[in-house]
Amino acid sequence: MKKKIISRIVSGSVIGIAIGYIISILISLIWAKGYYSPCVPELKAVMGSEINAVLFQTVLCALLGAGFSVASLIWQKESWSLVKQTGIYFIVISVIMLPVAYLTYWMEHTVAGFFSYFGIFAFIFVIVWLVQFAIAKQTVKKMNEKLNNK
Repeated sequence: MKKKIISRIVSGSVIGIAIGYIISILISLIWAKGYYSPCVPELKAVMGSEINAVLFQTVLCALLGAGFSVASLIWQKESWSLVKQTGIYFIVISVIMLPVAYLTYWMEHTVAGFFSYFGIFAFIFVIVWLVQFAIAKQTVKKMNEKLNNK
């Protein structure tokens, strides 16, 4: 189990950094008017320089990826109900995601900004969960059909 957690931390960190980088490219394409903007201007101002901001954001993206990766072990707790797994997973990733989003200025530093970000986060979570549930349900249906045809 210890090896599995370490492996997830390492792979999750790398994936988190990659996703953070891809997101910065997408944001630059949409809002930076032909320039690359590796982080939001507010973070750059707070950190004193762009390189400090990018390093800080990269570390937080690594922690975010590692946290999500380790949290996914919750789905392997077969003794837990799907509702319990979903609830605990959502709480854990919220506790990971929201401080990172706040510290990197991905959300406005207001109560309205927090609730807006959280609402979008929860909406995306529900959509991803429903898609994964539908895929799993279809997979189980196909397996059952194969078993019934034997």
